[in-house]
Amino acid sequence: MKKFVTVLGTAALALSLVACGTAEEETESGTGSVEEEETTTITVGASAVPHTEILEAAQPILAEEGIDLEIVTFQDYILPNTTLRDGDIDANYFQTPGYLAMQLDENDDFDFVSIGEVHYEPIGVYSKEYSSLEELPEGANIIMSDSISDHGRILPIFERAGLIELDVAEGELATIENIVSNPKNLQFGETLVEAKMLAPSFENGEGDAVVINLNYALEGGVDIEKYGIAFEGEDVLQPNLIVVRSEDAERPELTKLLEVLQSDEIKQFIDETYNGAVIPVNN
Repeated sequence: MKKFVTVLGTAALALSLVACGTAEEETESGTGSVEEEETTTITVGASAVPHTEILEAAQPILAEEGIDLEIVTFQDYILPNTTLRDGDIDANYFQTPGYLAMQLDENDDFDFVSIGEVHYEPIGVYSKEYSSLEELPEGANIIMSDSISDHGRILPIFERAGLIELDVAEGELATIENIVSNPKNLQFGETLVEAKMLAPSFENGEGDAVVINLNYALEGGVDIEKYGIAFEGEDVLQPNLIVVRSEDAERPELTKLLEVLQSDEIKQFIDETYNGAVIPVNN
């Protein structure tokens, strides 16, 4: 009798273990009552300020939608596109339509498309010696980015102030060669530096004025309100884009990324964080 009870107990224990194993397997396979939420990961390359900061603000919102946003921060304007081309990131967030058009024209292996706009960053002219463009002296040295696409945004600032005249049609990219009148003989081509070095050039007191991309002015700690003497007109501002490989233009996760970046929550973050220096689209 004792032997029978022992055998019976052993059998019951075995059945119990089998039942537990079956329950665990059902839970793991999704057929049980406990369901695991699926998470999709996307990787976005961006400039440090304000792009990475804006993406960081979007991370918890995207997480609620089941999207894990990973951010890769770049310090230049070259690697974000080559890294996107190579498939190491899913999108980048740093460039304007003018820069994107130039990159696509110069690189046959860049099969990219913009899926939408997020914010504007006015390029500004900064000076420690002069409080307006009109005060710039004869032959003043204007330090600019070595990116030709930036010149198309910079030179119209001086033209609107009446300091130069350009011979380009509306919408055409202006270059230094398009200057047809320059009464003060302002020097635009004497000092061209990489965009990320513009803020250090300004802080070192180089040139009579330095034209700085806003993201690098913010990153470099330049006092925009104190030293900014002229900026792009709001009617000609170029938006910063979310750019992806053409094959991914309709990926739901990337569409959701853009939706969140254009949301009221992110617009409020931009307004409160940058006090008008960065302007959300459709603000």
